[in-house]
Amino acid sequence: MISHIRPRLRKPLARAIAGTALVGAWALGSPHWWLAIVEVTVLSMAVAWYVWAGQDNDEGALLGSRADERQKLVGQKARALAGVVAMAAAYTGLAISLAVKPADAWPFAVILAVTGFGYLFGLSTYGSGEPDPADDADTGYQTRFPVSR
Repeated sequence: MISHIRPRLRKPLARAIAGTALVGAWALGSPHWWLAIVEVTVLSMAVAWYVWAGQDNDEGALLGSRADERQKLVGQKARALAGVVAMAAAYTGLAISLAVKPADAWPFAVILAVTGFGYLFGLSTYGSGEPDPADDADTGYQTRFPVSR
């Protein structure tokens, strides 16, 4: 399905759909006329992101789904930092809410459990097992040190 959508349009379209869904959920809870302004802002930002994705620079490459390895690594590091910050914030919120009103602690516990599960799932998916054996470990005999007497 996603292969039928042009790479330049993928991220702006996803952001427009996510923003529209959020505004729709917000409108269900409190229907106000000014939510239309928020929706127009969401859609105009999606158009701006689409235009920005067509530019030939780092930001345009990221928005246009044409990032190189360096840019992908920066994105991975940013997501990892966001996960660490989310876990720390959930733990802090859990500790404070347990001290003040324990009945209100469950949202923080859920967020901490989900981020912790995501961390463990990432370790199991991307590998955290035993380090690779030494170069001479699978030869059956021990190699000599190059400077031996």
